[in-house]
Amino acid sequence: MTIHVYLAGQIHDDWRKELKAAADKKNLPVTFSGPMENHSRSDGIGEEIMGDQPGPVYRDDAASQLNNLRTRVWLEKADIVVALFGEEYRQWNTAMDAGAAIALDKPLILVRPEKLHHPLKEISQKAQVTVETIDQALEALAYLFADE
Repeated sequence: MTIHVYLAGQIHDDWRKELKAAADKKNLPVTFSGPMENHSRSDGIGEEIMGDQPGPVYRDDAASQLNNLRTRVWLEKADIVVALFGEEYRQWNTAMDAGAAIALDKPLILVRPEKLHHPLKEISQKAQVTVETIDQALEALAYLFADE
């Protein structure tokens, strides 16, 4: 059995690469998807596909349409969602993706540092598992395939 994991959350560091490499080391039968990690492409995809926009609000709206399409398709195909709330960046997209996973009844592993417990308590209660580190999220995924 291979499962598809959507990796929701910040795109400003290498946490996805680290998790994927660790999953490969453990030979876990998983595939991954996630948001566009090239931030400038994500911000410019609307104009790349639809042409020049008349201003920054329209540019953002065009990009948002395409990024929301990508997210929706990959979330719907996911067997499980891992959503990372980091300590440094605003987490609007992560909250939106975690909420969408919950609405789509997708199993959710929420990764958040202890200091974010209070602001994320409601999302944590809806997640199947809440952990504090990427390594713990990986171990939760690995447990799905444990024989004993």
